[in-house]
Amino acid sequence: MRGKHLTSGIAVIGSGYWGKNLVRNYHQLGVLKLICDKNELIRDKFKAEYPGADTCMALNDVISREDIQGVVIATPAETHFDLAREALLSGKHVYVEKPLVLDEKQAEILIGLAREKGLTLMVGHLLQYHPAFVRLKELAASGELGRINYIYSHRLNLGKIRREENILWSFAPHDISMILALAGENPESVLATGGNYLHRRIADVTTTHLEFPSGLRAHIFVSWLHPFKVQQLIVVGDRVMAVFDDTLPWTDKLLLYRHEIQWRNGVPIPEKADAERVGIAQAEPLRLECEHFLDCITLGCRSITDGDEGLRVLRVLKASQKSLDLQGNRILFDGAGTGRSVSLSASSPPTDSLLPAGSVPANGAIHKKGDYFVHSSSCLDDPCEIGAGTKIWHFSHILPNSRIGEACNIGQNVVIGPDVTIGKGCKVQNNVSIYKGVTLEDGVFCGPSMVFTNIYNPRAEIRKMDQVRPTLVKQGATLGANSTIVCGVTIGRYAFVGAGAVVTHDVPDHALVVGNPARQIGWVSDTGDRLGLPVTGEGVAVCPVSGKHYQLSKGKISESEVVEQKNSFPCQSTQGMNI
Repeated sequence: MRGKHLTSGIAVIGSGYWGKNLVRNYHQLGVLKLICDKNELIRDKFKAEYPGADTCMALNDVISREDIQGVVIATPAETHFDLAREALLSGKHVYVEKPLVLDEKQAEILIGLAREKGLTLMVGHLLQYHPAFVRLKELAASGELGRINYIYSHRLNLGKIRREENILWSFAPHDISMILALAGENPESVLATGGNYLHRRIADVTTTHLEFPSGLRAHIFVSWLHPFKVQQLIVVGDRVMAVFDDTLPWTDKLLLYRHEIQWRNGVPIPEKADAERVGIAQAEPLRLECEHFLDCITLGCRSITDGDEGLRVLRVLKASQKSLDLQGNRILFDGAGTGRSVSLSASSPPTDSLLPAGSVPANGAIHKKGDYFVHSSSCLDDPCEIGAGTKIWHFSHILPNSRIGEACNIGQNVVIGPDVTIGKGCKVQNNVSIYKGVTLEDGVFCGPSMVFTNIYNPRAEIRKMDQVRPTLVKQGATLGANSTIVCGVTIGRYAFVGAGAVVTHDVPDHALVVGNPARQIGWVSDTGDRLGLPVTGEGVAVCPVSGKHYQLSKGKISESEVVEQKNSFPCQSTQGMNI
């Protein structure tokens, strides 16, 4: 229970489907200070519901608050790394909903940052805090269940059906977390199979099999196409079997079965026993999880589901996805059981989820030949043109007559086109849609979940594609995470649009803009470092990274070969600008 002396404040970023439950709990615990959400309607709703908490739409407003000690992140998984990294760099403790991140190297970076700064990094593996599972883990650790031979979990329901991730990533992390906790060891191999029924690229049903060095085996069956809800974890010990069923009334959530196998004349004969209820104090698991995060902040204790635990779960997820992509081939972890390097069984061909363009994966053809890579879950429509060295990741769709230049990196769940042109060396992060009318020149960066529009005043009932307003993003510009570019504007060369900004007018070359509506607050160099120049007036600055000299005159920036001492300004870093 929280002590009355607690003075730490919590900010929740993302207050949608699950985030609203975190908002409620931290409010009830008396520590909710700030709710950060891009959706204005959601912010207004929570402002009325929780008048004691402030609201904002940008990460900068969170990490700049001295009264915020912990940041709770409940946003799409592809945004977790950037948000968590910025929060840790600003000295905040961080809680991230599952999964921790989508990439193992990103997880290692976050773990290293938290350790270096002495901060808590905690992952929202909720069921680790469920009183029934806590008691089950105690029974297993005490030896009451005997030697655990087998564990299996079923997490089934009709919905919630997602399009940004498959059922494995949506439902299985909790079960993987619980199984690893009970096993006390890392698996040595993973095998996963699944079926795609609602969308040919996204698995709706998967079964994952784990084998451990001790001989323990486990499987996880998840589906969002099931007629009724099932949430069971079954542990088969050689002395006692345990069933954790979260759909049953509280008194029946954890049952023990002391069945025995008697051998008579060489034949195994089962002798069944009645179910035994296990007395457990009733409490909301999410409330306990939130209290645990606060304990970690105030007492400095290590989280049960810290970054290291989140990384172990992530490695199993990644190996499971690899097996799924390879249609059920067994994936072997390295000798240390870390999963850092995985290999296929001897019977499996050396292949990968990245397929050379022009090849035909089992679950979808790649249409255009060339020296580029497309994940098998992505779709390219004819005709389109992809430059050499470009990579297109999971669940992305390139529509007809689109042209993507060389050496681009297109993230997950990206839609491009139709009739869109993207220059060389561009990076488009996850969950970005680049619609008809948008043109990106070379070297443009589009941050996670940023938005382009192409119709100024759209209506669902009125077709207005003849009113498309062109948007041009010039060479080297950066568009920060969750920013919105209203159609019909030009973003200048090497301009920098801060996270969450809403751009409604042209942005000059090298200009730094933030806010809603976006306003200019400074200038940046080619490298993205802030120049110590006034917004208006005249002056000269030097970028310490590139050594280039920049001159401001008549509202425009130009490179200058000679630096005048008069009105000379230093260059500042844009770190924390939160792209």
